[in-house]
Amino acid sequence: MSQARTWRLAAIIVIALIALFVALNINHPAWVESLLFWQPEAQREIALRLGLDLQGGLKVLLAADPAEGQEFEAGSMETARRIVESRVNSLGLTEPVVQAQGERRIIVELPGIEDPEEAVETIKGTALLEFVDAGFSPVTPDTVITTSLGGPEAAQGDALTGTASLTPTAEIVDSLDVTDTEEVPPTEPTEPQAPARVFETILTGADLANVGLDRTEQNQYVIPFELDQDAAQIFSQYTASHVGQYLCIVLDKQVISCPTIREPIPGGRGSISGAFTLEEARQLAIQLRYGALPMPLRVESFNRVGATLGEESVNRSVRAGVIGLSVVLLFMLVYYRLPGGLADLALVIYVLINLALYKLIPITLTLPGIAGFILSAGMAVDANILIFERMKEELRSGRGLARAIDMGFGRAWPSIRDGQLSTLIICAILFLFGTNFGASIVKGFAITLALGTMVNLFTAVFATRTFVRQVAIGAEKWLSEREWVLGV
Repeated sequence: MSQARTWRLAAIIVIALIALFVALNINHPAWVESLLFWQPEAQREIALRLGLDLQGGLKVLLAADPAEGQEFEAGSMETARRIVESRVNSLGLTEPVVQAQGERRIIVELPGIEDPEEAVETIKGTALLEFVDAGFSPVTPDTVITTSLGGPEAAQGDALTGTASLTPTAEIVDSLDVTDTEEVPPTEPTEPQAPARVFETILTGADLANVGLDRTEQNQYVIPFELDQDAAQIFSQYTASHVGQYLCIVLDKQVISCPTIREPIPGGRGSISGAFTLEEARQLAIQLRYGALPMPLRVESFNRVGATLGEESVNRSVRAGVIGLSVVLLFMLVYYRLPGGLADLALVIYVLINLALYKLIPITLTLPGIAGFILSAGMAVDANILIFERMKEELRSGRGLARAIDMGFGRAWPSIRDGQLSTLIICAILFLFGTNFGASIVKGFAITLALGTMVNLFTAVFATRTFVRQVAIGAEKWLSEREWVLGV
C-alpha cells in the first residue's frame, strides 16, 4: 500500500511539473514541440490563444459569386457556412464567429490570426480535385486544362494561380495558317477550328474518405488520401486497365502532377505530391478534407478589428479573477488549516493543468470562456469542502485519523460524482446548442467548463486525497494530538 501511495504521489508531481513547464514557458525548445506535435500539420507555436473580444483579430465578409449560368440553391449558403466554419476550426481557432448575413453573405471573425492572406485563401478556396485520364501523353504541371466536368471558367475559386501557362490547344490550333477567308467563297463554310482536348475525369474530391498531411524523407510535403469504398473499386479497375499510361491530378483545372500508372493500385490509397511549402500543403489538405464549397466566394470587405472589451477592461477582469482566487485560497487555509493548505496546492495544480491544456489543444479564450474556467475552479473548491466536512464529522465521532480520511473521501464521492456528471451533461447541451445555432460564445463557455470539471475530478479527489493521506500517515500521532490543525 505504501508503494502504491508513493507511485501516486510521483505521478502527480510529474504531471504538475509538465503542466508548469507548458503553462509558464512562452518559448518552448524545438525538440519539445516536435515531441508534443510530431505531425507536420500540427507544427505550431504552443501559446495561449485569446479571442476576438480580448485581443482583436480579422473580420472578413464573404459573398456568393456563382459562375454565369450556375443555379443558386436555397440551402447552398448554409452548406458553405458549415464548410467555412470547419476550415476555420482546422486553423486552430476554436471560437471563430461564422454566421450568415442575409441570403448571399457570410461573416467570418478570426481572433488573433497571424497570416490573413493565407486564412482567407483557406476559407474561400473551393479545391475542386479531379483525377483525369491523360492517356499516353503526360501534361506539364501548372498547365490549365479542360476536363469532362468543364473548362477553366468552371473552376470554382482561385486557391491556386498559374493561369499564365499555355493550354495544349495553343500549340495545336493556329487558325491564321489554316483559314484564308479571301480565297473561299462566302457560301462555303470555313475550315472549323480544332476543338480543345477534353480530358476525362475518373474521380473527384467528393470521392475522398480521408485526407492527411505527411512529409517524406527528402523533406517534401505530400498529402496522403484514401478513397471511399465505391471509388476505391473504380480506381482499382482503372489503374489495372491503364498500366503504363498517365493519370493527372488536377486542382481547379490546374495540373498538380501527372504520374505514370506502373501497376494496379488496390485499396484506394495514394498521395498528392508537388512543390508544396508547409503552408500550401496544409491549406490544400484542409480544403480537400472539408469538401469543396458549393459555389465560389469573393471577399467583399477585409479589415482588422481591435479588442471589443478594450485593454483596460481585460486588465480589470484579470485582476478581479486573481483577487477572487486568492481570497478562496486564503479562506481554505484559514478555515481548514492543514487540509485546506493541501487543497490549495491541488487547486494550484488544477490551474496549471487547465492553462497547459488550453495551450496544447488549443482553446481560444474569450471572456465567457474565462467565466467557465472560474466557475469550474469554484466547483473544485466545493468538492474539497464536501470532503473535509465529512472528514471532520468522522474525527468528531472518535474515529482514527486514517479511518476518518478514508470515510470522508468515500462518503463525499457520490455527491461529487453526481454534481460533476450533471455539470458535464449541461455542458454537452450547451455545446450542441452553440454548434447548431452558431453561438460560438456559448460553445466557448461549455468547453472550458467541461474541461475544468474533468480536471477537477483528478485534482480534488485523486491529488488532494493523496496529499492528505501522505501527510497524515507521516505525522499521524502528532496530528491526532492536535486536531485543531485539521480544522476540527
